[in-house]
Amino acid sequence: MTDLLNVRHLTTRFQTPDGLVHAVNGISFQIYPGETIGIVGESGSGKTMAMMSILRLLPGTAKAISTGEVWFESRDLLKLSEAQMRQIRGSSLAVVFQNSLSALNPVLRIEKQLTEAMTRHLGLTATAAQKRALELLDAVGIPDAKNRIRHYPHQFSGGMRQRVAIAMGIACNPKLLIADEPTTALDVTIQAQIVDLIKHLKAEMGMAALWITHDLALLAGFADRIFVMYAGQIVEQAPLRQLYYEPRHPYTIGLLQSLPRLDADQPQRLQAIEGFPPDLMHYPQGCPFAARCPYVIDRCHHEDPILESVGDDHTVACWVKPSYN
Repeated sequence: MTDLLNVRHLTTRFQTPDGLVHAVNGISFQIYPGETIGIVGESGSGKTMAMMSILRLLPGTAKAISTGEVWFESRDLLKLSEAQMRQIRGSSLAVVFQNSLSALNPVLRIEKQLTEAMTRHLGLTATAAQKRALELLDAVGIPDAKNRIRHYPHQFSGGMRQRVAIAMGIACNPKLLIADEPTTALDVTIQAQIVDLIKHLKAEMGMAALWITHDLALLAGFADRIFVMYAGQIVEQAPLRQLYYEPRHPYTIGLLQSLPRLDADQPQRLQAIEGFPPDLMHYPQGCPFAARCPYVIDRCHHEDPILESVGDDHTVACWVKPSYN
């Protein structure tokens, strides 16, 4: 199958007054049409920075430099001009951000924000774009769309704002939707509704999805494959069930042991991962997880492992590759 997105050795560095920050460190992966990929890792693992690098949305003031290749529909996004990227963002490649209140313009009505992309990318007239906007609001579950389309973002609840942000993301029928922790600030009930909504829309539209989260349990119901990130690297990738039942990287095992198990015969104490992530301004020699790893060997302090196959479409960057059971 031909890949939709092919990321090769993506590396992102930030130059700060205090030194160079190693935000993303040579990640490579593919996304195929129609599939759902989950990227999981704790805060600071590089998930969002990788997504912002792919979208070319890194702030200019950060003095960020990205290298490698990001192939999307046979074009390397890192080599396109900003004008060419604007034609791709919001059309065939769209994003739903974590904080809908900051992602939406507070001084523009929802109608203006929904129709702008459709008139630009799809060439719709104002009347056709408004009709399509009403259909989108109805599709994402906004009641009384005819009146609500005239409201401002602050007039919506958090869950409703996120639905509006999703409507904006799918307005131009993208081939890939990137969702950057879209349920983080929402309560559990609303989280489930947003997950079900994106699953339904994805199936209906046939688009691929890249879901970024720190919550490994959230991905259990809908991801096809999962990439685990730590210190700007992908340390393990596998199909969903294989990653949950046969994780082989100590960090993935630690993440799973920190989740409650519903299938356990006896109540089990949740286990924390000791220590702290490395300082990305002073990137450690060897494996970046070595200082926190219960399986560490001497080699881990000197050599950074590369991703190696341990099964069908299952790769791990670890010298030990311990068993979960």
